[in-house]
Amino acid sequence: MGASISSTTTVKEKGEGSNSSSSRTGLGDIPESCISSILMNLDPPDICKLARVNRAFHRASSADFVWESKLPQNYKFLANKILGEENISIMTKKEIYAKLCLPNRYDHGTKEVRLDKCSGQVCFSMSSKSLKITGIDDRRYWIYIPTEESRFKNVAYLQQMWWVEVVGEVEFVFPVGSYSITFKLQLGKASKKLGRRVCNVDQVHGWDIKPVRFQLSTSDGQRSISECYLQGPGDWVYYHVGDFVVVKPNEPIKIKFSLAQIDCTHTKGGLCIDSAIICPTEFREKLKQF
Repeated sequence: MGASISSTTTVKEKGEGSNSSSSRTGLGDIPESCISSILMNLDPPDICKLARVNRAFHRASSADFVWESKLPQNYKFLANKILGEENISIMTKKEIYAKLCLPNRYDHGTKEVRLDKCSGQVCFSMSSKSLKITGIDDRRYWIYIPTEESRFKNVAYLQQMWWVEVVGEVEFVFPVGSYSITFKLQLGKASKKLGRRVCNVDQVHGWDIKPVRFQLSTSDGQRSISECYLQGPGDWVYYHVGDFVVVKPNEPIKIKFSLAQIDCTHTKGGLCIDSAIICPTEFREKLKQF
């Protein structure tokens, strides 16, 4: 009898424990709508990490309203320009965000736009072939050099010239914010020998006599002018042209910027032009990532 009572008691205790355990709530019991609302307050990398917690988090992390909150104000303009209207109609907002974070080229591959993966802010690059360079068609003055050091795989190289002027023009829809324009330049011609990087600076001359003038103007009247000497032979240097502010969302703004050294009392040479970069002002400190 004692054994029978003991056995019954054990079964009952196990049953009670089982009921107690099954009544506990876990992460999987949180409504997906609540999870999605929480995820909206996180950065995209953190959203992607939490998507691996369980199926509920995975489904919640794919909600359109979560990713639409991370896309920039001009994402429809970007998506139409880069992906095509017929494609975005069948894509989720998460897929659009992921695609826009890739280096997307247009205008025959001479311009590139992408979103910063963490912030969703727009970064824009123009290759040397998209810039108007005085004398670029005359090989006595300029040549294009293929190189792995450029994201566009080639740079414009100045051999020697009296009048140096490089102009960039673009009309684009930027989200509201402050932006910086920068030229990526190098004095000297880099190459590889025996697997090591070397830079020939034999043709570098004339840049220490007079400074280069940088100018910026926009269609809404913003202007800036600055001057500086080119320096650091053998290294890629980012030269700040100026800043502009976008205050009207979803409206195109025309931007014109330039560098010039047009003092014809001396020749200049040995300059490599890689690209021009337009990015949020706070990104200027990490331009080497672009």
